[in-house]
Amino acid sequence: MAPYVHSKYVMRANWLFLLALGPVAVAQVDDVCNPADLFGPYAFQLTGSTSIAGTPKPTASLGRIVFDGHGNLSGTASATFRGLLLGNPVTGSYEAKSDCTMTWKLQDDSGGFQNFSGKLSTDGTEVQFRQTDPGVGPRGVMMKTPDTCSAEDLRKEYGFTISGSTTPMQAGDVARTVSGKGTLDVAENGSFQVDSDCSVRFDLKVPDQDGEPSLITMRGFLVSGGKEILAFQIDPGAMVAARLSSDAK
Repeated sequence: MAPYVHSKYVMRANWLFLLALGPVAVAQVDDVCNPADLFGPYAFQLTGSTSIAGTPKPTASLGRIVFDGHGNLSGTASATFRGLLLGNPVTGSYEAKSDCTMTWKLQDDSGGFQNFSGKLSTDGTEVQFRQTDPGVGPRGVMMKTPDTCSAEDLRKEYGFTISGSTTPMQAGDVARTVSGKGTLDVAENGSFQVDSDCSVRFDLKVPDQDGEPSLITMRGFLVSGGKEILAFQIDPGAMVAARLSSDAK
């Protein structure tokens, strides 16, 4: 078991201010992006609920996709739905525009499509987005990730926030709500594994509903040069997402 993690529970818009005699006039300058900046690998995290199978159910998704600069993409995507973890290779197409809007679609190996739209940051490193298919409402973030990673890319300490829920998968299980924040010392934690595609696995202790610490298994991706990690829980029954960030340079 990993050592206990000490927890302290506890669009971009560019504005032009025009000053003149008399009343102050404020004008907003539209964001401008270079579509060519959307290139290479990005990791994404998507959370929310979907009614695609009837009654709305929570879901969380995590993946890594590579934009080729010519309107095509490929990668992998995993999702937790009804407590089951599903993963598939994906391919698709995308369109990025100079006003920073973008759309893309993913097709898994079953032939099904999923559609998304979002807003690219002006430096091309981050996308705030939502899934646009009928019956779904998840929103997410996609961030630039390095081409390759190693354990040296981890920061010494991360602050984290985590939220979501679990659903019973066998007799005796109880549905739970998961919510918390704290700090994580990577060396003290001792469970981090980093793969060359910048994916990471680690254990995390968070308080459950009765206040007792609960050990959960996380999978994620290093983004922003290792300053952040987008992650979700991969234990059966979990629809839980976490975001870790470090102030260290």
